[in-house]
Amino acid sequence: MSYAPDGQQQYQPYRPAPEGQYRQPRPPHDGPPPGPPYGQGQGYGQGQGYGQGQGYGHEYDYGPPQPPEEPRRRSRGKRWLIAGVAVLGLAGIAAGVMYHFEIPPFTDKGSAVSFGQPAAGGGGGGGAAKQAPNSKMLMPTGPAADFKNAQTLPDGTHIAVTTLDGKKSGFKGKVWVWAPKEYNDPKFAKSGFPVLIALPGGAGYPNNYWMGTDLGLQSSISKWYAEGKSKPFILAMPVLNPGPDDKGVYWDGSDIPGQPKMGTWLTDDVPDLMKANFRTIKSRDGWAFMGSSTGGFAGMKAVLKYPDRFKAVVASGPDIVPDSSLWKGHDKEKAENNPELLAKDLIDKKGPDVYIAFQVGDSESNKRTLPDVQKFIATYGNKGPVHTSLKVIPGGKHNAKTYVPNMGEGPIQFISKVMEGPVE
Repeated sequence: MSYAPDGQQQYQPYRPAPEGQYRQPRPPHDGPPPGPPYGQGQGYGQGQGYGQGQGYGHEYDYGPPQPPEEPRRRSRGKRWLIAGVAVLGLAGIAAGVMYHFEIPPFTDKGSAVSFGQPAAGGGGGGGAAKQAPNSKMLMPTGPAADFKNAQTLPDGTHIAVTTLDGKKSGFKGKVWVWAPKEYNDPKFAKSGFPVLIALPGGAGYPNNYWMGTDLGLQSSISKWYAEGKSKPFILAMPVLNPGPDDKGVYWDGSDIPGQPKMGTWLTDDVPDLMKANFRTIKSRDGWAFMGSSTGGFAGMKAVLKYPDRFKAVVASGPDIVPDSSLWKGHDKEKAENNPELLAKDLIDKKGPDVYIAFQVGDSESNKRTLPDVQKFIATYGNKGPVHTSLKVIPGGKHNAKTYVPNMGEGPIQFISKVMEGPVE
């Protein structure tokens, strides 16, 4: 008897017995009859070949003996097992593809994120909660923004995004936010956290590249905090410009006459968004900027221009003076946004103290970047209220991938030492 590949029996066709031979009856068991080898010996008369002779006066064919049932069950079970493994494998691949392309339900992208606030439109609105008059912490003032999840990090924290309609600037744009896991730790449930407004270089539109996890800013802050190097900053990551950087046109993060008020957007509207939705710190001791290239310039200028609101900045590879072509014909307003003149004015007024942590690569594409920063420090740094530090990155280039890893050894420590949070 033979078996097909899938385990099903193949029966031999009926063949008449040779003359003089008889088929012998099938014995009452599954095994061969005793005596000569199975299929060749004599039995039950004179016929040879079990199952091929004649007997009892008529011809009959019982066919080959049936195989035991157990091998078939094992074969079927194996097939079911293989099929199950294949289905699970295909399901896993499909789930991975759907997660990669952010197809629900395999991703939570786009789901609401409240950061502990009542959801937007949920009736709570996030009005100011009661707190002690002498508290350093500021409870969320509301109303709650409509935050949607942009990405979930491995530690369970969320990068969320909202569209902010700036009441003071009149500009409407996107802001990404992130809070460290400590923000939702019951130990800090009554604590306000410091805010770091992170500004990109280049156009900074329609995205702020710090909102992507490939640069590792969020995970680095968590790591630095665990190592005792950094405050557990909440990040605000707004767009920097109102449109693409077309043919070298950019806005210097400033209120240029006749243009969208990007300075007011960065220094008023974005902080107001954070105060409305997070437990923050009342004083300037909980507010700082960081940025690279144009973002470094905008952050440094904001701290020097509004030292009563912001205390520190990490400025990586920054421009030192405003240079947008849109300033043409507006010399007075351009001077009011010049970090060199703002630093001089702050020194003349004798405060308040601000802290600028510079970092510059020694292989920057603009060969003037490092000399310009060094000149600024020599002229204004560590004289009266303008406190500066400089980290030169060996082999460092003019990009965020150079700046983030190097912030942990120097710049982030420099500003964290003078800032507060978490505080009650």
